[in-house]
Amino acid sequence: MPPLVVLGAKTMCTMGMSPGSLVVLPVNMVNGDNKPAATIMDFVPMMNIMPFGMCKTPSNPMVAAATSAALGVLTPVPCIPVTTSPWTPGASKVTIKGMPALHSGCTCMCTWGGTISITDPGQTKIQVT
Repeated sequence: MPPLVVLGAKTMCTMGMSPGSLVVLPVNMVNGDNKPAATIMDFVPMMNIMPFGMCKTPSNPMVAAATSAALGVLTPVPCIPVTTSPWTPGASKVTIKGMPALHSGCTCMCTWGGTISITDPGQTKIQVT
């Protein structure tokens, strides 16, 4: 069983250049290891999902423009995550306020083509299925 993800979990995007962190607001009033527990709905950019340093995907229009201005040399720009759908797959048996709990095996897609994953769930005592 994978660990439950909580506030402060470490995240990474395949198109980002540095790790990010997951912010889980205490609105559900459910904690794991004394930290707010995450659900699949904690995917809002700049509220839940923080930037990953610099973005390097040419699918991002800002990267494409910077690369064009640099005469074709790939030029990363500051990351601004653009996630539009929940984390998948989520826990199948554990819900928090009716939403599947977020576990360390879940991923979230950025509109620009990056896959965001959990590299450290923030706690290891509580496992979910």
